[in-house]
Amino acid sequence: MKNQRILLVDDMPSIHEDFRKVLLPDTSSSELDAAEAMLFGTTASLSAPSFVLDSAYQGQEALALLTRAQEAGAPYALAFVDMRMPPGWDGIETIERLWAQDPQLQVVVCTAYSDHSWTEILERLDARDRLLILKKPFDPIEVRQLASALTEKWHLVQQAARHTEQLERTVQERTRDLEAANTALHAEIRERKQLEAQLVQTEKMSALGQLVAGIAHEINNPVGFVMSNLGTLQRYTESLLRLIDAYKAAEPGLASPAVSADLATQRKAVDLDYLAEDIPVLLRESLDGTVRIRQIVQDLKDFSRAESTQDWTDADLHQGIDSTINIAAAEIKYTADVVKDYGPLPLVQCLPAQINQVVMNLVVNAAHAMGPKRGTLTIRTGAGDAEAWFEVADTGKGIPSHMLHRIFDPFFTTKPVGQGTGLGLSISYGIVKRHHGRIDVRSEIDQGTTFRVTLPIRQPQEAATPEAA
Repeated sequence: MKNQRILLVDDMPSIHEDFRKVLLPDTSSSELDAAEAMLFGTTASLSAPSFVLDSAYQGQEALALLTRAQEAGAPYALAFVDMRMPPGWDGIETIERLWAQDPQLQVVVCTAYSDHSWTEILERLDARDRLLILKKPFDPIEVRQLASALTEKWHLVQQAARHTEQLERTVQERTRDLEAANTALHAEIRERKQLEAQLVQTEKMSALGQLVAGIAHEINNPVGFVMSNLGTLQRYTESLLRLIDAYKAAEPGLASPAVSADLATQRKAVDLDYLAEDIPVLLRESLDGTVRIRQIVQDLKDFSRAESTQDWTDADLHQGIDSTINIAAAEIKYTADVVKDYGPLPLVQCLPAQINQVVMNLVVNAAHAMGPKRGTLTIRTGAGDAEAWFEVADTGKGIPSHMLHRIFDPFFTTKPVGQGTGLGLSISYGIVKRHHGRIDVRSEIDQGTTFRVTLPIRQPQEAATPEAA
């Protein structure tokens, strides 16, 4: 419904009476028109718009009426305000107070003269879109036209405001929808990048498995016969040395002093005593070297598990960690001392090759984080009721807090150009998530960083299948 409520502010009672005659309908005439229409079947004449007119004789009284009307949810659409109303506020101050309470109020200034020029009034009020001037004496038709036009304008302004508010809500809703879609798109892009990185890593692991199988076969064969030959040579050497000792013991009993002297000279020339001490040492070191080579090959096999990379297995995490550290020894030995703080762990159902890859990434990152100063790389393990965990902690330079939320993003790296792909941690994150686990990080600048990987001891039944792997 349209708002026909009008407030008249004037200190002259006669003005109020005049406005009532102009704006309030003659009810007796309206009743006669209606009765005539009923009796004679004629159409009642169209009456003028019916306004509601409230009167105030001072500005303070007008402000009180306006405030009560707003609180009751029935604001005024229009106010006719006299310019001179002694002894209270003048028209300008009254309008300022009314607009401070209700900025939407339409105002008509009614006066024959003023203490202010019209330019001063307009500059001070600075609201030409809500302010009109009506000079006394006024024409009744002009008053009614102003009342009709300005109440209609108030109604249209309210409609426009509601329409604008609805548009703003619609824009906000669309913006939220777009933001949600944008967030989902970015999440999908990140997921696809992770999946692509994981696919690349899977292909690398498959190639590594085939390579390791070939290396193991090619190395194990020569290592096997070298070890066998060294063992046999060690036994032969021990027998020869015992025989030489027997010859040495028999030298004093030789009949010919010349022969005895010649043997002594040759023994001294070849430094037989030194050879007797050094040859067993060389053989032991050679055997230890071949054992080390065989262990490295075995660690590579344990690391890659080429024959079962896609099978969920109850694995010993400690064995996988140890194998991985042996493989990464070249990356670690010049930068950090390794400390193992192992707790009791049950067998964990996992894809061992992939968990080894996580350990490798974390260990190598920790070694690179040490910088020029040698540090400590600590590996801890432990288990709860249904979860097992391991930590890789370093004493390096730490990660700035503003970068922590990005370290698992694909291709993000803090290393210099050419020294890192930015895939290691994102791949590790994807592997841990595939195992229904989580990977957490805490870091302090110049104090170091700790990564903790938590895995369920048993996978959900639907996950631990070849198809899921």
